[in-house]
Amino acid sequence: MEKKIRPISSDEYDDLIRLWGDCGLPYRPQGRDSFESMKKEFERMETIFLVMYDGARMIGSIIGTSDGRKGWINRLAIHPEYRGRRLAGELIAQCEEHLHEMGVRVLACLVEEWNTPSLSAFKNAGYRIHDDILYCSKRSSDED
Repeated sequence: MEKKIRPISSDEYDDLIRLWGDCGLPYRPQGRDSFESMKKEFERMETIFLVMYDGARMIGSIIGTSDGRKGWINRLAIHPEYRGRRLAGELIAQCEEHLHEMGVRVLACLVEEWNTPSLSAFKNAGYRIHDDILYCSKRSSDED
């Protein structure tokens, strides 16, 4: 395997969306996952979008953000054909390193209960799974 991890560029958007689809991650093309919205995120200093390639094929992604108080890891994805090789842990580690360099000391992620590959990856990376926390959100639309 010819593996490489690096920040994403906006011309890789279609590959990223395809990867998320292959991984079963939901996609909101009219809202926060639109090209226009994500292009702005690619350029934010508080955000890191990393992608993993095997040669020319995108096989993984992760997003790290900081709200100034806590770092958040989102959209961890490893193509199903590449799972079980601890590649997710490598993405997590690089994302953590970036957030730590920004001065972030507390890192968190939200993982849907059905997403056992991500739960396993975060548990293996040393994250504590809390089953007593409820997630609340308020959205401007169903696409956000």
